Amino acid sequence: MRVGVLTGGGDCPGLNAVIRAVVRKGTQEYGYDFTGFRDGWRGPLEGVTVRLDIPAVRGILPRGGTILGSSRTNPLKQQDGARRVRENLAELGVDALIAIGGEDTLGVAGRLYEEYGIPCVGVPKTIDNDLSATDYTFGFDTAVNIATEAIDRLHTTAESHMRVLVCEVMGRHAGWIALHSGLAGGANVILIPEQRFDVDQVCAWVTSRFRASYAPIVVVAEGAMPRDGDVHLKDGTLDSFGHVRLSGIGEWLAKEIERRTGREARTTVLGHIQRGGTPSAFDRWLATRFGLHAIDCVRDGDWGAMVALRGTDIVRVPITEATARLKTVDPALYEEAGVFFG
Repeated sequence: MRVGVLTGGGDCPGLNAVIRAVVRKGTQEYGYDFTGFRDGWRGPLEGVTVRLDIPAVRGILPRGGTILGSSRTNPLKQQDGARRVRENLAELGVDALIAIGGEDTLGVAGRLYEEYGIPCVGVPKTIDNDLSATDYTFGFDTAVNIATEAIDRLHTTAESHMRVLVCEVMGRHAGWIALHSGLAGGANVILIPEQRFDVDQVCAWVTSRFRASYAPIVVVAEGAMPRDGDVHLKDGTLDSFGHVRLSGIGEWLAKEIERRTGREARTTVLGHIQRGGTPSAFDRWLATRFGLHAIDCVRDGDWGAMVALRGTDIVRVPITEATARLKTVDPALYEEAGVFFG
């Protein structure tokens, strides 16, 4: 059997660990051959491949990014895209495809199997941790660690100048990174997409913090929205999955805080720093286990399945279940963090 592997969507730490585990176990235990597809779904859409064998995956476990490259290509938006994918797979002798990605990448895999009969297995990847049916996705832990370290560093400079520091982290529709890193880093205000915020309340928390002779740290997810406003867009363009580019809520909020409180405020936007660099130990562990179980799905012919973490067990769930809705922050969890605001 020949198995294709692709990594789609935004890069994140742990992708190479999945690729390594898939190839090592598939080659050593099942005698499979592997074809790596370049740049997400562009690879099978255009027939762009790279060599993928045991020598190719040596030494990649601690490396960030993906040796296969990635993109946000959506073959279902291309003319005859599904047919082209199917024909390229047949021409290359690829019998099954392992798609490693988030909601969009896996959504394509699910539809290619359900509607076009292309044998696909999914592996969940997103630093936002917003995929349903799995407790955690790899990449999330690394992103939280990076954001927490940044918040730790911001505390000292904020206190030195007694100014407000607003830290903008990733999180389009889900505030998991903001919530986890904000709590771990001792932020005084945490703002997430799931809960619209009142700017006056934020300013009250900031003022309260200054009364205690401490400089406030505000952590805000990029998709957070004021009660009387909307998301902040970098521009109005859409990617092939219909997503706009978010940016600017941190800068806007800092200006509002400064205008309303008279206190100096500055913004730090972590951006792609959160998903670059070497993966954490947890993400290496999780990604490796996902890869080992994904190739078992291929062996069993369990098409349309995605591997997922439940507690400490790796289970299989339908890709369609995992992509049916986003996993967002429970209001009760956010309420827990509220005791530290102000």
